[in-house]
Amino acid sequence: MTAVLEMKKAPALEDYFGLSDAELNERIEAARKELGSRLVILGHHYQRDDVIYHADYTGDSFKLAQLAASRPDAEFIVFCGVHFMAESADILKPGEQKIILPDLGAGCSMADMASAEQVEDAWEQIAALGILKDFRVMPITYMNSTAAIKAFCGKNGGVVCTSSNAVPLFDKSLKEADKLFFFPDQHLGRNTGVKFGIPFDEMVVWDPFKELGGNTEEDLRACRLILWKGHCSVHGRFRPWHVDQVRAEVPGINVLVHPECVYEVVEKSDLNGSTEFIIKTLENAQSGSKWAIGTEINLVNRLIALHPDKHIQLLAPDLCMCATMFRIAPQNLAWSLESLIAGEVVNQITVPEDTVCWARIALDRMLAIK
Repeated sequence: MTAVLEMKKAPALEDYFGLSDAELNERIEAARKELGSRLVILGHHYQRDDVIYHADYTGDSFKLAQLAASRPDAEFIVFCGVHFMAESADILKPGEQKIILPDLGAGCSMADMASAEQVEDAWEQIAALGILKDFRVMPITYMNSTAAIKAFCGKNGGVVCTSSNAVPLFDKSLKEADKLFFFPDQHLGRNTGVKFGIPFDEMVVWDPFKELGGNTEEDLRACRLILWKGHCSVHGRFRPWHVDQVRAEVPGINVLVHPECVYEVVEKSDLNGSTEFIIKTLENAQSGSKWAIGTEINLVNRLIALHPDKHIQLLAPDLCMCATMFRIAPQNLAWSLESLIAGEVVNQITVPEDTVCWARIALDRMLAIK
């Protein structure tokens, strides 16, 4: 019998950091076997390989939350991602599943750039100007946001957006509303707005630390897009000169980037799209084709290994690791699983019932868009 099955009390996390990789792998797999169908492990595309190896499903944040919801038989959902992703799984869960985040320090800097209090304050400032009476303003939050902000959108006629469905969502929303208030990622909002021909002088950026977000009343009345001053700390590192450099070094290379990159990078690229779009594009690419990918390093390295018949490289080497995602290591995963076997649920993520209700409304509006 393995040590994991002999436990009588919950282990301490620090006990795992002296274990070898082989010991950790053995104990994780033993725990998975012991827990059986009671357990589902989810691994985000940006997660490190030594954790992805143990995942039952891989995908982007919303896909994984949906997959978790498709397994009502599972008692425990261990989400190897970041905090807002685990919240989404808790919002969408079909029953009494327990959502576990192996390291509570695994957050998202972008999601942290917009708190519910800041968004509500911005909404109140806009309302005080009479803009909510004179215009139909639709709040749209990116999936990379807190459950509370998703609930805010649900309460105020808004919707949730992913990088995969941003275009159809904008298409429908721009027909229904005079203005869109998009948060927390200004770059996805800007890059999507450009696809609909919205000029830059009809986009404003809302800085939550300034009165009226740093804008005038005239600016806010004239604009069609209000973009929150937030960004991805990974995708924001790619610069236009990286595109120029890789084209000069590798003639004929295709540049494919995530739409969280700044507009100038997206403009210079050949294609842009979500992580799922990037994965499918490379799956369908011709053998021998050349690609520079502007997204997180763990995903790109995995794609390089999966497609040896193609030249695939990072757009900017060594610039693009998600440090908060990397916090979840095999040690955290082993600890969370063996704690379950010992009868203790650690790091459970629980969203308040009222927040779940309104956030589900915003998510359901998104799902209704074809």
